[in-house]
Amino acid sequence: MADQQDPVFQIQRIYLKEASIEQPNSPAILIEQEQPAVDIQLGVEALQAAEGVFEISVTATVTTKIKDKTMFLVEAKQAGIFEIRNLPQDQLDQVMGIACPQIVYPYLRATVADLVTRAGFPPVHLAEINFQMMYEQQRAAQDQAAANEPSQIITTA
Repeated sequence: MADQQDPVFQIQRIYLKEASIEQPNSPAILIEQEQPAVDIQLGVEALQAAEGVFEISVTATVTTKIKDKTMFLVEAKQAGIFEIRNLPQDQLDQVMGIACPQIVYPYLRATVADLVTRAGFPPVHLAEINFQMMYEQQRAAQDQAAANEPSQIITTA
């Protein structure tokens, strides 16, 4: 009976949920000699799939431009299904916001590098991410937003 109350953390599956690459200005952009500007946006998403089972997704959007023309745009979402049970809510939030993305992210990095290489460009290697710092910044921003909301005052006449 005690086993049912022990914390559980298991990886059920890691998979590529979405991937796309666009080269809207090919082939003309391919002969440009200028160094492109690269913009990388990352996001983490957590959804409950079933009781004690969560899908954690890490998304990368990589936009590479020369001047105002897009060289290529890569969007990839790597996900994992995790069984997480018997944790207090604050620990559950941390596991889903830090530990799970750290597990999924290396797969996303490989996917992005592979897509870019298959498109004929040198690979884009996403930098290592400190998911704990990212999580703490998001929590601080949420706390700040909650503190800035005006409180409602109800008056009766």
